[in-house]
Amino acid sequence: MGHLDHAAFGVLTPALSYLMAVIGAALGLRCTVRALAATGRSRRNWLLTAASAIGTGIWTMHFVAMLGFAVRGTDIRYDVPLTILSLLVAMLVVGAGVFCVGYGKDRRRALLVGGVSTGVGVASMHYLGMAALRLHGDVDYDPVLVALSVVIAVVAATAALWAALNIRSPVAVAVASLVMGAAVSSMHYTGMLAVRVDVASSAGALPGASTMQFIFPLAVGLGSYLFVTAAFVALSPTAGERAAYETAGYPAHEPGTPPTVARTPAAAP
Repeated sequence: MGHLDHAAFGVLTPALSYLMAVIGAALGLRCTVRALAATGRSRRNWLLTAASAIGTGIWTMHFVAMLGFAVRGTDIRYDVPLTILSLLVAMLVVGAGVFCVGYGKDRRRALLVGGVSTGVGVASMHYLGMAALRLHGDVDYDPVLVALSVVIAVVAATAALWAALNIRSPVAVAVASLVMGAAVSSMHYTGMLAVRVDVASSAGALPGASTMQFIFPLAVGLGSYLFVTAAFVALSPTAGERAAYETAGYPAHEPGTPPTVARTPAAAP
């Protein structure tokens, strides 16, 4: 049985991965709140942004944490197509959940369906990412801990969607994001505790890419995307601000999109 180290760089990778989960959750919640106050294309665009932010945050959290994962007696590589597929799965299933909440007529049913589908999807992303692992040996899982990690994922996803439906103030969103980040991190490390590796001696080269060749640059790129998206959301006017502009006589523009004309007071009739 190989010795597993889940924090080879100390608290650095757990702390950074938690930060990524919190940022993704905060952006997703804010975008969903904006979506529920919008209509038409604007609602769709905000929901797409929410799905990409939450999905990217969850995926980045997982693989930043995996930067600190090591197994004594073997190198670790990652299958590139499977790793990319896990990112797409994360975005698609989160997208299904937020669109279910954003357009569902029966909010209770939308919350239930969206929470379960998103939670199962997040767990699928995690274990698909783990399936991309390449090492000298065999990987097995404790089924009880796997089941527990799926339950945590479903509860976390349902709580996030509930917060999107019921929380409006920035302070409440911030608190909900901290809780969501903790829940997603708990799901990840519960799933990692389920891992058992039987290391086999081998001098052969492993297929796939190393963490520094592939995972690290991709995680940095997606983390940068989260920060850019955060700036966009922070600078975009809210529905209240748009109403204030229009009341003051400034020309209106499509919610969720930048104005195409200069903001000068409209001429009096």
